[in-house]
Amino acid sequence: MIAGDVESCGLDAADLRKAADAAQAGAQVLDEVAVPRLLTGDLWTVNTMLAAAPVPTICGVLDMDRTWWGDPEADWTMRMARAKQDARMAFFDSYGGTEANEASRWRRHVYEVRHLGALRLERHRLGNEAGVEDSYRAVAEELASLT
Repeated sequence: MIAGDVESCGLDAADLRKAADAAQAGAQVLDEVAVPRLLTGDLWTVNTMLAAAPVPTICGVLDMDRTWWGDPEADWTMRMARAKQDARMAFFDSYGGTEANEASRWRRHVYEVRHLGALRLERHRLGNEAGVEDSYRAVAEELASLT
């Protein structure tokens, strides 16, 4: 659990535990994702092999140490594809649209807190104290949407 890892670094994880409690309370909404998909956790250009073709085609995926099963919306790649409303949005032209209902939006808040907890750990590892502090503000914003 990310909260335990955060606490093992001497950081406060009460906000992450509160989010985990909210996720547990809303388990039925999380369980609406009936068919889990294989998530890479780190899909980007340097972790893909492309076939020689007129249109780039992914023929292999590398670096699978963050792989898990779940809702595609929970994957780091999806978070980063939505991070800025720029050329990244072209990804969804091929991938397809995603659900835009109350349950899917709530799940995205749960997933974002998970990502923010992982970012808190990474920022701590890198000595980025301002980034660690910012993660508390960002998690608080997400928690407001979960509770």
